[in-house]
Amino acid sequence: MKSMEEIYSQYAKMIYGFLLVRTGEEDLAEELTQETFYQALKSLSRFDGKSALSTWLCGIAKNVWYTHLRKQKKYHHIPLEEIPEQSEPLSISLEQEVLNRLESRQIKEQMDNMKEPARTVIYLRLIEDLSFRQIGEIMEKSETWARVTFYRGKERLLKEVTADER
Repeated sequence: MKSMEEIYSQYAKMIYGFLLVRTGEEDLAEELTQETFYQALKSLSRFDGKSALSTWLCGIAKNVWYTHLRKQKKYHHIPLEEIPEQSEPLSISLEQEVLNRLESRQIKEQMDNMKEPARTVIYLRLIEDLSFRQIGEIMEKSETWARVTFYRGKERLLKEVTADER
């Protein structure tokens, strides 16, 4: 098992982005990221390796977010154009190739207008490059649900972007 420092170095940016999409506030996303890793440290001995470490951490982050919401009774989101760009390139997938043909800014604007859970599923797939299995685990749904939600969201996104081009 990796040390917590190695885990933090590898996954902090992903967890921060995941929380930033949900919170809409950089400071809050940073605070919740720290709380996520604190909770992960407390429960590291219970990590059984049945899922990827990134999936497990996103699950903790989601629970930390829900706990925050219960305490605050509010919800915000951040426009996707304000999310920091990833420094390393993503692997090119079929979905990525389709979306690469369109203007990145247009897509981000349309994604900002999407409803949940499609918005989060598309973010996790395209920005964080997670598998459908991992997305299903994070969202506490099946892999098939993640695939269908992504496909439907992607179709709506492409329809909106191409409608804007006309």
